[in-house]
Amino acid sequence: MSNFRRNLIRFLVAGLSGTVLAGCQPFGPSRGDIDRASRIAPQQGSAAIEVIQVGPTTAPLLAAPAPWPAFADVLTGAQAVGTVVGVGDALEVTIWEAPPATLFGAPASDTRIGSPISTARPTSLPELVVGPDTTIGIPFAGAVPAAGRTLREIETEIVRRLRGRANAPQALVRVVRNATANVTVVGEVNQSTRLPLTPRGERLLDAIAQAGGVKAPVNLSTIQVTRGANTYRMALSDIIERNENNIVLARDDIVTALFQPYSFTVLGASGRNDEVRFEAFGITLAQALGRIGGLQDGRADPRGVFLFRLAPPAQPGGPLRPIIYSFDLKDPSVYFLAQQLRVEDRDLIYITNSPVAELQRFVGIISSTILPIATVGTVVR
Repeated sequence: MSNFRRNLIRFLVAGLSGTVLAGCQPFGPSRGDIDRASRIAPQQGSAAIEVIQVGPTTAPLLAAPAPWPAFADVLTGAQAVGTVVGVGDALEVTIWEAPPATLFGAPASDTRIGSPISTARPTSLPELVVGPDTTIGIPFAGAVPAAGRTLREIETEIVRRLRGRANAPQALVRVVRNATANVTVVGEVNQSTRLPLTPRGERLLDAIAQAGGVKAPVNLSTIQVTRGANTYRMALSDIIERNENNIVLARDDIVTALFQPYSFTVLGASGRNDEVRFEAFGITLAQALGRIGGLQDGRADPRGVFLFRLAPPAQPGGPLRPIIYSFDLKDPSVYFLAQQLRVEDRDLIYITNSPVAELQRFVGIISSTILPIATVGTVVR
């Protein structure tokens, strides 16, 4: 054989050998790799990986995760607003004087029976807006503090300042336009709105109705309430079913309607690799496997189904705890346990390749590699 033929065959063998080695690399960690993950030393500031083989003895660990607290437990105590004045509110002030009125207007007289009867006539001041200095200006009373006060307190202060100038004055103050006590409703509603609160005490469902209701079906909607620095969520169906969760809204609450805000990710030998959204009331692992088309025939290892989860820290302020739940779907009893484990938001489901599938892929690559080399050798000869 000439040197040219030898060099050509060596070149083809070397190139195709590299292709074989690259093609035989696994697509992800094997079942053994994941089972050994608990031996990996944790990095500084992180917790060790915990691998749990799911079986009858681990059933207590599969309890449904703690749900978001009910609104009735964490968002109660809000008082009806509208009686406490804030900067920007528009007020109407009406003042009465006992006859004979001398400061704000002349009395009316009635002489039908021969002797005049004087009656007090109310004087309504033009609309007053609480300014940045938190006060309103009242003639003959000066700048009256208003922001942060109730209507009754403002009335008392006006009367105190007019006493000695007006004849037995009386005052009535009411909010004409509320600019400070509002609730914002956004998200998957038909019309985002800013709802002014009144002394009636508007509730959560009132705000949602004012926004035209939610776009998604009730059983697929989640309501999020942000109050101050805290945020809580509940399924809309739970709010409707339990009236105590229809809480009284507070000043500056933000109500957000969400459509399927939860999701899990699936990778490996499944029917499809995707980020899958699920309903607010949650799904089990068995339901999640059904939604992704189950395990891929001829490729998946039924003993290598894993659920990766970052659990809350064991102690406040500690690192998240990485937990891997391992399922052997060759065991019929595990299917019942898969119906107990609730999938949480941001969980990851990974299905390993079967060793037989890896062997078949290797044999296929070898066969497709040897045939071209043999063909080239025949042609060269």
